[in-house]
Amino acid sequence: MTPQELNFAYKVRSALNENLDNLPASTAERLALARKSALTRKKKDSPLRRLAARGVFAGQVGNFFDQPLPWVGRMGILLPIIVLVAGLMGIYQCAQQERIREIAEIDALVLSDELPLNAYLDHGFNAYLSKRAE
Repeated sequence: MTPQELNFAYKVRSALNENLDNLPASTAERLALARKSALTRKKKDSPLRRLAARGVFAGQVGNFFDQPLPWVGRMGILLPIIVLVAGLMGIYQCAQQERIREIAEIDALVLSDELPLNAYLDHGFNAYLSKRAE
């Protein structure tokens, strides 16, 4: 109840108490019946404690797929996964670029040297080049 409603109820109660002796018997009976009727329709007091329907621990949200999450909550889960995948792709691309740079460096060294054509036909030289490329 708001303070205004409570104040009005107190005023009505005090006015009824003052004139209680002057009320006719029929009015007093009607008021008693109205009071009994109001008390039967009054809501029961809700208990302060209630048993949990299932085992719930502090911080436990429950099954992820039981309750619908708002899109912000879903993005909160999806965003780190997207960042992780993007980071792994970036690491892979950097490794590939480094490998390409190393192969290009070997090719530049081989092409800048004046080697006889027989050096390219030598199997040991090819093994050396392939070992350096890895």
